[in-house]
Amino acid sequence: MKLVIQLFLWIVIIGLGYLVFNAVYEPIQFNKVKEKRYEKVIDRLKDIRTAQLAHQEITGNFEKDFDKLIRFIDTAEFTLTQRRDSTVLDEEYKKAYGVDQYKDIVLVDTLGTASVKDSLFKNSTRYKDMMKVPVEGVDANFIMDAGTILKNDNKIPVFEAKVAKKVILNDQDKDLIMAENQVVSVDGVNGAFITVGSMTEIKTEGNWPTAYDNN
Repeated sequence: MKLVIQLFLWIVIIGLGYLVFNAVYEPIQFNKVKEKRYEKVIDRLKDIRTAQLAHQEITGNFEKDFDKLIRFIDTAEFTLTQRRDSTVLDEEYKKAYGVDQYKDIVLVDTLGTASVKDSLFKNSTRYKDMMKVPVEGVDANFIMDAGTILKNDNKIPVFEAKVAKKVILNDQDKDLIMAENQVVSVDGVNGAFITVGSMTEIKTEGNWPTAYDNN
């Protein structure tokens, strides 16, 4: 009987040790997987933002359709300009007071054009896959929208691209994913999505911490 009790206690101890080990090991492994995948996703969102900002600079608006945004990158051109200071006679002042008066002005010279594709992505074609979530085993696209919001009676262009954390981490422990969706921290990606831009605020930043930008 004593031997049976000892064996039972050893089984309990080993079982408890395994549970304790898993309680520590699984979150550590989860965080390693999460950080690697988040880094890839954030790099892709940065490419989307870069393309959107170029589109807004040239057209005045953001684009909600990935196919149109890719065609824009393939075909659009930046206008290259040079600003220089100059001084000219103020004709209105002379007409009013009969005295020569000079004023400073800024002249903008057009120097030519440059391809958006070459300017932003050089020899890379990664922008052609910018709609795809870049995680192995995940067959999903980013959700993207664009439009305007009213600010001081002015319509301001806005855009947003995002993907749910549960999509990026679909093969991970569901309880850990649920906890990750509740994150509120300066060192973490807050909320249930990784997002760049906003459809309700005037911003083009992402909701990730600066550590991912440093990487």
